[in-house]
Amino acid sequence: MFDFEYQLKILPDKPGVYLMKNSLGEIIYVGKAKVLKNRVRQYFQNSKNHSEKVKAMVKNIAEFEYIVTDSEMEALILECNLIKKYKPRYNILLKDDKHYPFIKITLNEDFPRIFVTRMLAKDGAKYFGPYTDVAAVYETIELIKKVFPLRTCKMNIKEDSERIRPCLNYHINLCGAPCAGLIKKEEYALIVKDAIDLLSGKDVKIVKELKSKMEEAAENLEFEKAAALRDKVMAVEKITEKQKVLMANAPDEDFINVYSDEKDSCIQVFFLREGKIVGREHFMTENTAGESKASIISEFVKEFYGGTAFIPKNIYVPDLEDVDLIEQWLTMKRGTKVWIKIPQKGEKKDLIDMVENNAKITIEQFKLKILQDKELNKTALSELAEILQLEELPNRIEAYDISNIQGVDSVGSMIVFEKGKAKNSDYRRFKIKTVKGANDYDSMREILERRFQHGLDEIKAISERNIPLSSGKFCIFPDLILMDGGKGQVNIALEVLKSYNINIPVCGMVKDDKHNTRGIIYNNNELYIKPSSQVMKLVTRIQDEVHRFAISYHRSLRDKRVLHSILEDIPGIGEKRRKELLKKFGSIENIKKASYEQLLETPSVDSKAAKNIVDYFAKSVQK
Repeated sequence: MFDFEYQLKILPDKPGVYLMKNSLGEIIYVGKAKVLKNRVRQYFQNSKNHSEKVKAMVKNIAEFEYIVTDSEMEALILECNLIKKYKPRYNILLKDDKHYPFIKITLNEDFPRIFVTRMLAKDGAKYFGPYTDVAAVYETIELIKKVFPLRTCKMNIKEDSERIRPCLNYHINLCGAPCAGLIKKEEYALIVKDAIDLLSGKDVKIVKELKSKMEEAAENLEFEKAAALRDKVMAVEKITEKQKVLMANAPDEDFINVYSDEKDSCIQVFFLREGKIVGREHFMTENTAGESKASIISEFVKEFYGGTAFIPKNIYVPDLEDVDLIEQWLTMKRGTKVWIKIPQKGEKKDLIDMVENNAKITIEQFKLKILQDKELNKTALSELAEILQLEELPNRIEAYDISNIQGVDSVGSMIVFEKGKAKNSDYRRFKIKTVKGANDYDSMREILERRFQHGLDEIKAISERNIPLSSGKFCIFPDLILMDGGKGQVNIALEVLKSYNINIPVCGMVKDDKHNTRGIIYNNNELYIKPSSQVMKLVTRIQDEVHRFAISYHRSLRDKRVLHSILEDIPGIGEKRRKELLKKFGSIENIKKASYEQLLETPSVDSKAAKNIVDYFAKSVQK
């Protein structure tokens, strides 16, 4: 159980983003805060000022997590990115497709324009933003127009274009009139560079000039003019504020850092795609005491990118062993150059530090949760032993389920919980071999017989070779068996165990009409369990997990079966060509109707393969 009271106490006095989750681990709300401690606490205080939406949301919050940022601006932009990714149900008012505005300079033109846009595209232009203060953006654009005479028209003007009469903007000094050839391309480019420098925060000359004019106006008692200049200075300062969370026109990048305590480490990865932080992942590594940061990250990079389909152009790390070698390896996997960079200063270094800070927070939460879960699981197992009148705690529990759809591809699944926690390495799957149709009882009998027969065979082999039991897959028997069903399933299990002379208590997990876990069947009696008790939560977790595991296996088999088609009977049409044909034509019927020439348009289908397809379907029609 998530310890809200403790987590609220340790919330930092820093800006960031918080993510509220329900009991299923789904993100139901994403919010930003100037001070995380103050904002998140408000949700859990009894307040009549809460809206109905907030009240409903709070009832569904099972846990929360947060990401610390360096400014409220970063938190706001990150909040928007996460909302667009997760689409939380309680962020419904923010789930539209509106984007914050950017300032765009069309560097892909001979005489660039400057304007406000809400669309970010890879078109060779220069983007600044996004900015949350829309009024400040437009005010800054007007300021830039007055300081830098850049065109705003939509004309396609080139250096050798036909000259035309300049518009009014030229006559009021708002444009250099490249359309009339009154300014050279090189001279215009210098003005564009000055504007970019201002928006990038690299040149404070404009701000100094504005402040000087503001002070002069104040001394001359021109207070209205001074106020207008003051507003312009504020707008420029807002625009030039550095933003690490979104860097416009940035390539795909991953930022990796690690935080280690006296025993373990947490590696955190932030993913930037098209300049936006679109997600993060963390990985816990145990017993890393004494290992260097460079060593830990090096091992992680090799394992992580060895199993991922996507490798970004830039990977930022605080340190790394064998940088050149790993860089070459990643470049080979990606197919284009990959850069591993160790930033020393600037925005990239700040973001690397932010990743480490979040890794530290994660490992602290992780350790706390382990201790909490350990105590809660021990309580649940004690309650379960008491309810079932067991002499010892059921530290190892196996649960079984059968899954099929209309009698097709029946599969059985076994999951294992040890000391109240899922042990994925001991999960097993069984494809039903001897039962035809949707017969859950006989299917369950088959997988239990196979499971315990394998176990007995392993025990015999292990004893003969004098090796530890841990060497086997099935030789460790459970302290308790849970069946995803009622009395019928329980009796099947008891019959199988009796046939092997094995004595293990067996329970059935039953659900009500709303598919919620209702209780357990034991010794042909349904035992009531308090819904809010730890033992009920444990039984529910086990039942949900065994069902999920069985369904996932069934779906994988079904997907493989879907790939099998009549195309497999055609000579020369392997899996790759089948996929390409189905992708292009959409169905077997359309492939059947396709001409020889149309088939040749399919990638990987050559003349021989196309002829085989045409001949095959022609013969089938004759038959």
